[in-house]
Parts: sequence; C-alpha cells; structure tokens
Amino acid sequence: MTITDQQPLGSPFSASTTAEDIVAGLDLSGRTAVVTGGYSGLGLATTRALAVAGVRVVVPARRPDVARDALKEVKNCEVIPMDLTDLASVRSAAAHLSDRLDRLDVLMAVAGVMATPERRIGPGWEGQLTANHFGHFTLACELYPLLAAADGARVVVNSSAGHTLTGIRWHDPHFHTGYDKWLAYGQAKTANALFAVHLDTVGQGDGVRAFALHPGRIITGLQREMALQEQIERGWVDEHGNVIGEGFKTSSQGAATGLWASTSPLLDTRGGLYLEDCDIARVSAPGTPMDDGGVRAYAIDPDEAARLWSMSLAATGATPINR
Repeated sequence: MTITDQQPLGSPFSASTTAEDIVAGLDLSGRTAVVTGGYSGLGLATTRALAVAGVRVVVPARRPDVARDALKEVKNCEVIPMDLTDLASVRSAAAHLSDRLDRLDVLMAVAGVMATPERRIGPGWEGQLTANHFGHFTLACELYPLLAAADGARVVVNSSAGHTLTGIRWHDPHFHTGYDKWLAYGQAKTANALFAVHLDTVGQGDGVRAFALHPGRIITGLQREMALQEQIERGWVDEHGNVIGEGFKTSSQGAATGLWASTSPLLDTRGGLYLEDCDIARVSAPGTPMDDGGVRAYAIDPDEAARLWSMSLAATGATPINR
C-alpha cells in the first residue's frame, strides 16, 4: 500500500447505503465471521446482515448473557465470552475458536470505547488503547492461522475520524504525564488504522487482507460514558437524548462500510487501506476539519505501522506472525 493507493474507487455505494443494501442478493453460505461488539449498535447491524447472507457468525462478548439476549432471533450465530481488556480472556476465546474452526473468512473488530475516564489496565496500560487496539491486536495474532487457512480472509478494523486528533504519542502512549480522554481516543483510533496497514503487509502472502474504516457519525452505546450535557454541548443530541446533529448515520448505515470492506470484489487485490462511506478515503491535509473526511498520512504510514506492531508484540506477548 502506498499513498497513491489511497484514492476513491467510485464505489456503487455511498454514505447513505445501509447494511441491507450491501448484502442484498449475496449468498455467503459456508463462510465464518468473528464480529467483536456484534451484539449492539453497529456490531449488531453487522451481525444481522452477515447472518442474513448465510454467514456463520461468532460474537465474542464481555457480557455474554446480554449478547445472547440481543441475538436470540439471529440465526446461525453464537456467542462466546471474551473481554478485550483482559488478554488472558482474549487468548482463551482464540483457543476456543481454534479448537472448533478450521478456517476464518472474516474478522471484524467493531467493539470499542470512546472518551472514557482514565483507567489503568494490567501493567498500567491506558484503557482506551488497550480495549480498542491491544485486545484486537492480540485476537488477530492468535487467530491468524485460521485466517491464513481461509485463502482470502479479510480483517476489518473500525477506526474513526477521531484519529485526526493525534498520531501515536511515542513519548507517552499511556498518558503517564497527564490524561486527556479525547487524545487517548484519537491515539487508539490511529492505532486501529496503523494495525490494519501492517497486518496487511505481513498477511497478504497468505491471502489475508486488512482494512480500517471510519463508519461515520452515529449515536450508539459508544457514547455511554459521555455525560448527556457534553453531548448536548457538542450539538449531537437534545436534552432527551434524541439525535439532532447533521450528518449522523443510522446504525445500519454505519455498518455498511465494514460490510463492504468484508465482501466487495472491488477490494480483492487491495489492502492496508482506510475506508469511509463505502469507498476508499482520500488523504486529508493536516489541519483539515475532522468532519471533512479523509485519513491523515500518519495513520497509514508503513513505518509508523511497523513501529506500532513491534511495540504491540512486546507489550502483549501475542504470537508473532512469522512471514
């Protein structure tokens, strides 16, 4: 992947496309997908659409009882326990899947947290980087043999326009010198994008291609740790929590880009790209407003991606992908 590859393709879909539009007419029977966060918000819309298309969907969930209740009417779907902030739990879930599956066609990293209060996890890791990046990084590494066995697997990672807030803070990635919940979120979302870049680099020889994406502006459970007043002040919702901001998508529309990334033949020979509105995003200039779209060059930089990969391997002890 190079910067010149980061150009829109002229996809037949758009910002208003829904999950149902993406899978209409598709028969994906025989494929298996793992969808983190697949029981609420964008993840639930993703799981439902994949199941309708015939995919066997596995949803790892921190709250498995809640997940099973949310998915009780979705056919061809199962729930397994997993907490992204507990790497032992991630490894246990991966081992369970490795014992039961002989291949994995799609891994969708949809789960995440946003703008949370300061939390320290494990050896003092910052909580948003852990939940959004380290957990998914470890899961992908442990499931890699199943992805390689699929001969054409795709890994789709939900990033965000929030990546424009900051690159990786190499001097202090865990905010030991002062916590800022939005910079922590921005760093985690940049990490999501860079993770896809390097996973694609090491995986494409095995047919594993990876993509990151901005799903759009959507009010879901992702905002659960933000005070209502803060959301009102940002112009997102009214005092009753109803969405009033312009440019917001429904959960189904927000799930569409990830589903396009996991199924579109237009991406068969591509990877390591950042997507938005069911197409490849353009590169945005420094200082461009977040809501104008695009991806910052630092979030798709291969050298930054390789550096983050090395840091993540050292931190998590995940199984290296030997290529």
